[in-house]
Amino acid sequence: MGNSKSGAVSKEILEDLKLNTKFSETELVQWYENFKKQCPTGRITREEFQSIYSKFFPESEANTYAQHVFRSFDTNDDGMLDFKEYIIALHMTSTGKTTRKLEWAFSLFDVDKNGYITKSEVKEICTAIFKLIPKDELAKLPDDENTAEKRAEKLWKFFDKGDNDRVAEGEFVKGVLDNDVALRLIQYEPLK
Repeated sequence: MGNSKSGAVSKEILEDLKLNTKFSETELVQWYENFKKQCPTGRITREEFQSIYSKFFPESEANTYAQHVFRSFDTNDDGMLDFKEYIIALHMTSTGKTTRKLEWAFSLFDVDKNGYITKSEVKEICTAIFKLIPKDELAKLPDDENTAEKRAEKLWKFFDKGDNDRVAEGEFVKGVLDNDVALRLIQYEPLK
């Protein structure tokens, strides 16, 4: 029975996650046990993440989008996700407040991590999002957003910026919060 903590989440990480997420201690411990089963090393590589992520979109090409999602969650830029990064990511994308989700979305669109989004970065992420959409759903999209380029153009117009301008995080969050269409354009929701 020893005193070894190697199989359990540390108290410091547990307390930090309880403060910064809506997950209970019981939920966090369960998540950790599952995480350790899936990732015995305690870390997820980009490739492992892409493999897991692809299972959520079996009819699509999810690798490009998964790479961007991974980059946005790998907060210490070490090429791996540890349990804490994984749980924060899970929280922000599933149960977090809209503002926090939009802050995460900004980090997703900020491909070069310079604190700003450019039109080319919007196009890059819209292209990755489009790869998630099954072909039969693409045909049902409105004419002004039925390609990645059109969607990027439509989204960029909401920020009232020129082609060579850039958008800061606060502008992005406010711009998307103020417009339901912009909110829809930054994500892919499967048709019901």
